[in-house]
Amino acid sequence: MAASIGDRAREIIEAPNFCHVSTLRSDGSVHATLVWADIDGDRILLNSAQGRDWPANVARDPRITLTVADSENPYEFVSIRGRVVEITTEGADEHIDALAKKYLGVDTYPMRAEGEVRIKLVVEPDHVVHRGA
Repeated sequence: MAASIGDRAREIIEAPNFCHVSTLRSDGSVHATLVWADIDGDRILLNSAQGRDWPANVARDPRITLTVADSENPYEFVSIRGRVVEITTEGADEHIDALAKKYLGVDTYPMRAEGEVRIKLVVEPDHVVHRGA
């Protein structure tokens, strides 16, 4: 059963705070990267581009850990363990533009590479921890 995300944890994710994503490589080692994140209900929405390492990791093994710290108080954070339950190109371009608005204040994602195919990843949380409040 999916875990729910409480009010303060939701506020931290809804704010323009960076999300640390940890996935497992094929050799079992951890791959960590920093991404933009959004929330829809109790699911976390992430965006990337086809061909990048961490989306390939979760396509093989959907387990993922996300950590989002409050940029104004990095000792307050949300940690989410869960699974990527969907990877799609549908709506991914619009989603990265919405994230660009959230994080950069611009209407269109300005760092798109020529020929890049955006993907949207949906994370269903199994375990949510909010600390530091």
